[in-house]
Amino acid sequence: MLLLLLSYLGGVLTILSPCILPVLPFVFARSGQPFVRSGLPLLLGMAITFALVATLAAVGGGWAVHANQYGRYAAIVLLGFFGLTLVFPELADRLTRPLVAVGARLSQSAAGGEGKSSVVPSFLLGVATGLLWSPCAGPILGLLLTGAALQGASGHTSLLLLAYGLGAATSLAAALLIGGRVFAALKRSLGVGEWIRRGLGVLVLIGVAAIALGLDTGLLTRLSLARTSSLEQGFLDRLHPQTQSQTSAADAAPASDAVMSGGPGMMMAAKTGPQAASALPVEGTLPSLDGAVEWLNSPPLTAEGLRGKVVLVDFWTYSCINCLRSLPYVRAWAEKYRDQGLVVIGVHAPEFAFEKNLDNVRHAVQDLKVTYPVAIDNNYAIWRAFGNQYWPAHYFIDAQGRVRFHHFGEGEYDRSEMVIRQLLAEAGKAPAASGMVEVDGAGVGQAADEADVQSPETYVGYSRAENFAGLRGEIHDEAHDYVPPPKTLGLNRWSLGGNWTVHDEKAVSGAASARIVYRFHARDLHLVLGAADGKPVRFRVLLDGVAPGGNHGVDTDAQGNGTVTGQRLYQLIRQSGRISDRTFEIEFLDPGVEAFAFTFG
Repeated sequence: MLLLLLSYLGGVLTILSPCILPVLPFVFARSGQPFVRSGLPLLLGMAITFALVATLAAVGGGWAVHANQYGRYAAIVLLGFFGLTLVFPELADRLTRPLVAVGARLSQSAAGGEGKSSVVPSFLLGVATGLLWSPCAGPILGLLLTGAALQGASGHTSLLLLAYGLGAATSLAAALLIGGRVFAALKRSLGVGEWIRRGLGVLVLIGVAAIALGLDTGLLTRLSLARTSSLEQGFLDRLHPQTQSQTSAADAAPASDAVMSGGPGMMMAAKTGPQAASALPVEGTLPSLDGAVEWLNSPPLTAEGLRGKVVLVDFWTYSCINCLRSLPYVRAWAEKYRDQGLVVIGVHAPEFAFEKNLDNVRHAVQDLKVTYPVAIDNNYAIWRAFGNQYWPAHYFIDAQGRVRFHHFGEGEYDRSEMVIRQLLAEAGKAPAASGMVEVDGAGVGQAADEADVQSPETYVGYSRAENFAGLRGEIHDEAHDYVPPPKTLGLNRWSLGGNWTVHDEKAVSGAASARIVYRFHARDLHLVLGAADGKPVRFRVLLDGVAPGGNHGVDTDAQGNGTVTGQRLYQLIRQSGRISDRTFEIEFLDPGVEAFAFTFG
């Protein structure tokens, strides 16, 4: 509802745009006509057309986002053209002249009679007005179109765009009803607006030049030394103030971003959750579990069908190191409390494209010995239903279908198990008195050494890459021969060596002897890897220029040798002694490896 309101208000403010000038004559031509039969059809036609045109733009933008280099080139051209129209109004006037002429003819037709037939011409006039006005993208519309391009156009997006169009129609309705006084005020304000428009056009052209030269991911990235995740999270916290029953916002290893913030694009470190009090608060009801593309280990489950059961919903993805470290506890709870009525549901929400591959997930579920139901949430339907933002995230639901507790990230497993036992007791199925589950956290599942982790999760693909050390930065979507800097890298800086093609979420080696170098500080180093053509890729790991010896990970031997056999997370280094800054290097002896992200522990 808040987004709809913001979209509507953004549409209302669009009347302050200079490109309203060609539209206003059509609107004022309706001032002498009955509003219901003339003005209202015009405004409705404009709002509907505005939403349709903007939705098509969102679909086209989504295609461009996923078209790699060609989409990038097209976006540069379109942005450059848009900047020129802002700087040179006469160019925009020439482009819109045919639409203005059509609108004038429709306006004359619509004003020709007082009968019912004037409704249709007025509506058609509104359609022409929407076509003319829709290119006038204010900041709110720009955000809507960008979000639709990145996440895909949907009914929700179209609804927001329609709200924007209705807001624009509202401002025009005010102009229609109030008349010339509004028009005179607008003309006075548009003198300043014209200079603002020109200034924005110059900024757009500067941005286009920076993108074309690769400065957006090269120089500018390296100049941005301060991480913004804490600022972003603080903003989110102010938008969504936390109650005592909610966990505090957690630090994100990258930002996914992202968010993943998420978006889906964020792996979380260990976080604290709310205290397991004797009376757990009610945080909501179990949302719908519809939308999974497939269920593993079970037929599809529903919120209604789970009434009477205590439910633990675990959001995870199989290459997430934080998920892998919490998974042994989730498995142990599922086994220990199954007979008392606990149902564990793993919701697999992918971060990388390869995690949407059903065969990959099936193999991972088998390899990780996950026997409880797993919902494949490739479209993030369940993720959105819960309003989730984190991997891993655990939601605890009582037998009445109410969410009573949640925990984001790793850690505090005893507290979570106490909640399970309490909810089972409330349901009349109190488990026998016994200790907490005992979990062997060996290998990848061993808890992180948080005191010594000074390196952040680092993505290799250019969409979220940070701290890349290279003269030109990463070259997008084309093969390039990289040379690592000759000097020792600074802490948390990394570089490529050899032939690589860097895509938005991964880098693919094009020849043998391709390398990645990373200066890190942590006990464990993991790297998410895959093979582009499915063939095994051999690799060799060095630590400060020598074989790792006793510091090798579970996926390497003492000499540093290993093989990429599938798309998953590989543990390459586990240090056994004092932790300090170390230089990690991995050389791939065969071509065709895919490198996605580093994680540490």
